[in-house]
Amino acid sequence: MVTDQQAAPLKILIADDNPTDRMILARLVSRLGHEVISAENGLEALVQFSLRQPDLVLLDALMPVMDGFEAARRMKLQSGENLIPIIFLTSLTETGALVKCLEAGGDDFLTKPYNPVILQAKIQAFSRMQEMHQTLQEQRDLISSQHVRLLHEQQLAKIIYDRVAHAGSLGAENLRYVQTAFAMFNGDILLAAYKPSGGMHILLGDFTGHGLSAAIGAMPLAEIFYSMTARGFGLRDILLEANSKLSRILPVDIFCCAVLIEINPDKGLVGIWNGGLPEVLMLGCGGELLHRVPSTHLPLGVATAERFDPTPVMLPMSRGERLLCLTDGVIESRNRAGEQFGEERVVDLIGEHQNRPEVIFDGLLLALEAFHGSPEDDISLLEVIMQPLQAPPATLLHEDVRQLDGQDWELAYTFRAASIREHNPLPFLLKVLMEVPGLRAHAGRLFTILSELYSNALEHGLLQLDSSLKLDSHGFTRYYLERNRRLRLLRDGWVRVVLDHQPDVDGGVLAIEIEDSGDGFVEQHTGQRHGGYAGRGLELVRALSDDLRFNARGNQVKVVFAWRLGHTAGS
Repeated sequence: MVTDQQAAPLKILIADDNPTDRMILARLVSRLGHEVISAENGLEALVQFSLRQPDLVLLDALMPVMDGFEAARRMKLQSGENLIPIIFLTSLTETGALVKCLEAGGDDFLTKPYNPVILQAKIQAFSRMQEMHQTLQEQRDLISSQHVRLLHEQQLAKIIYDRVAHAGSLGAENLRYVQTAFAMFNGDILLAAYKPSGGMHILLGDFTGHGLSAAIGAMPLAEIFYSMTARGFGLRDILLEANSKLSRILPVDIFCCAVLIEINPDKGLVGIWNGGLPEVLMLGCGGELLHRVPSTHLPLGVATAERFDPTPVMLPMSRGERLLCLTDGVIESRNRAGEQFGEERVVDLIGEHQNRPEVIFDGLLLALEAFHGSPEDDISLLEVIMQPLQAPPATLLHEDVRQLDGQDWELAYTFRAASIREHNPLPFLLKVLMEVPGLRAHAGRLFTILSELYSNALEHGLLQLDSSLKLDSHGFTRYYLERNRRLRLLRDGWVRVVLDHQPDVDGGVLAIEIEDSGDGFVEQHTGQRHGGYAGRGLELVRALSDDLRFNARGNQVKVVFAWRLGHTAGS
């Protein structure tokens, strides 16, 4: 290590028009072990400065051709970001003259006659300053390169994040949304996917914090949401799996406040689970406020499996009615006075747009802008309209669907009470059916048929629920609350499912038989129905199948579904 007493040699430019002064100073500098570069005037000093690139300049203030002041200004311009100290050599003692030296770019001055001790001290001090400056430049360049690399990695990560988080059905006609990120990564997540049986699942989530740390949980959550929706799982199963996985992988201070929605236009039904987000508002066809669904659950990733409640609120929802969902970023936006936007402003705005529900979404955006809000969080606003959904056509796999010789089979499954309480067998049954290549194009129809028949066996056979409860919206809510209560208490009973597939040259015939251990219901197979919201399920099954029959007791139903090669659902 080089110390002050043994400094590293420097290249020092000495510019002085007095040969004697220049020679004396050059000898002093040489004795200190440094290399000397000499110049007789300011112009020659500037040329040597460009050619030799000295480490330090000893510059006389008053010289012919070009004085030291002008030479110093030009040297500083040439130096750019590099620190090359300039020490003025002067016999001037007036304060104004010394200030002029510093203003011209000088870093210090040395008065004549020269004191060798002071000269050595100044050279050593500026040498240390140069080393510090160089170290700072290197650290700055290192930080800058790391910052560029980090931005590049974040951009790549964001591309992957956006492809995963926005890979669903957010372009559906019944959805409108706006998302603004507080940082590069959005801690809010919005997911939407069509269900195999028709309808949609929608998730609006808000992870704690901002940026990458907040968005990191979106990847596993999106994977669970899309994969389980595609396989036919319901909200309860998706919620249980999402909460379990986020609890395992996220730090304790990161969790996800979320709203999960299940839309079923065919049955006029919506399920809403709210864990930590502002109220979900249901608006009527005239824009009137019908329901407010508050948060009644803990956020995802907080509760243990034993404490977590995945039960959604079930509500009837007619065509043209809509849901308005938002994250805390909307509510907590502040104006210049520090006042929050608040939930009541949202409710007041809905009241101001009675009979014009189609402008409420845009009106809320304009109100936020007029509020002069300063976002303190990621902001997400979502509108969901109940209307018939046109799911994208099923993707046909590149398989020879004519190879059906090995698809002549009959399978029977019996699900007992313990299994029925804890698990939904429908995704498993659908997976079995999808082993027949030709049935994959009919996945939506088949899942709807299975879902309606199984629900009928469970709710009316095992749980002994009465559809007449569903005469109005309040009865509808009571029906599903009672369903959940009885399901938790179920200890006996079974549901048996028989799947019989017989191929032929043009396709095949699938028979689905479902029997339950209940007492049976006459009304199930007579075709009668209640008014209001009851009885839609079996009508839908009749429309989707080729034959539907109940046994005399009413606890066994058989459906026949014939399919043809090259025909997709709806063709």
